[in-house]
Amino acid sequence: MKGSGAKVKSKVMKQEILEKYNKPVPRYTSYPTVPFWDFSTIDSSIWISRMNQTLIDENGELAIYIHLPFCEKLCTFCACNKRITKNHKVESPYIEAVLREWQMYLAHMEVKPVIREIHLGGGTPTFFSPENLEYLISSILKGVHIAEDHEFSIEVHPNSANEKHFEVLGKLGFRRLSVGVQDFDPFVQEVINRYQDFDTTREVVNWARKYGFTDLNIDLVYGLPFQTLDSIKKSVTLVKKLNPQRIAYYSYAHVPWKSKVQRKFTKDDLPSAALKLQMYKSGSRALKAHGFESIGMDHFALKEDKMYKAYTSGNLNRNFMGYSTTNTKVIIGLGASSISDSWTAFVQNEKKVEDYQECIDRGAFPIINGHALTEEDLQVRKQILELMCQSTMKVDANHDDLAFQAHVKARLRTFEKDGLIKFKNGTISLEPSGQILVRHIASTFDKKLWGEMTNTEMFSRGI
Repeated sequence: MKGSGAKVKSKVMKQEILEKYNKPVPRYTSYPTVPFWDFSTIDSSIWISRMNQTLIDENGELAIYIHLPFCEKLCTFCACNKRITKNHKVESPYIEAVLREWQMYLAHMEVKPVIREIHLGGGTPTFFSPENLEYLISSILKGVHIAEDHEFSIEVHPNSANEKHFEVLGKLGFRRLSVGVQDFDPFVQEVINRYQDFDTTREVVNWARKYGFTDLNIDLVYGLPFQTLDSIKKSVTLVKKLNPQRIAYYSYAHVPWKSKVQRKFTKDDLPSAALKLQMYKSGSRALKAHGFESIGMDHFALKEDKMYKAYTSGNLNRNFMGYSTTNTKVIIGLGASSISDSWTAFVQNEKKVEDYQECIDRGAFPIINGHALTEEDLQVRKQILELMCQSTMKVDANHDDLAFQAHVKARLRTFEKDGLIKFKNGTISLEPSGQILVRHIASTFDKKLWGEMTNTEMFSRGI
């Protein structure tokens, strides 16, 4: 009887911890996070100055993110910036605007750029014809240096891709492919309006490998409306047959105040926090059984993959494009809603396609938001990146703000008591149970979030 009582108490404590941490927190693809940017600190001239300063320090190396926002169908779980249309006449004007924006950047660069990374995201990048993608990329690469160890990657929706896409992109040096699957269960796919069968997905993967793509990432999502533990297990089993090197296992971000289409789902349609945690654990166990190791937050990789090696060597990086094996400091975001990063500053482009193109037509940088980082911002950014990329970090004990320092110490004691971290000699190390709650632990050091906490939900829930 005594042992039975201990088990019940443990179960209650776990539920209490679950409820305690199922709160809105940032994903920390940037610090400061976008809601706390101060646009008064930056304009196009300050941005260009900071970009050039970092480019000079990095010998011209940069990454390019190109946002291609168009989709033919609306996926109802998606919170990305997108434009739904079947009118493919939008392709050419948009590409011309992106290329003019790139020329504006080239005209302001004080060193010749060396392109280390290109990432095509969306939207649905393969909404664009193979010919238009070839024109876009070949125009960007014209007259610039390309790093020997470059990484070019693209996000793909299998239903919108054809063999010619991979033939063209393979010739241009693309080797990394990210395929959105989410869940292979037909009912879940019907609910989120994204049907794709396994055979179509496998055909796309085979095309990519035929034309030189060597690295495959698959996106899975847990916590989707009406999703079950059984559907997750089946999806993981099918995905393993595609032989990916990496799997991104994302928590569904329910942000109906940001994405109106998500308002069709009620809380009753979504799994509870307890079930969602079960989904994460079940999926994680299945992935590990197939040889994938947990990396940072939401990501798994085979031990021979570059991302696993970067994680174990302490060289993993995180930015607006997600986790990265490179440490490129300058990211130029081209296209509507794209975010650029010079390490010491962020800027974001106009979100609406028409507004973006109108700015480009005027010859103006289409900046709608941004932030120039202070020395304190840079220190916090460094700490949060260490925790999210290495699962460990050294706590800065020399903070001038004594109240904030007390807040940090109190939070760390609570995390340690709840079994989420080890805190010894001024260093935090995540426990396995703390891995899924790394966002919460990282938020401890987010002074802007602490200082301006509001009851308004700005971020998705942590579980």
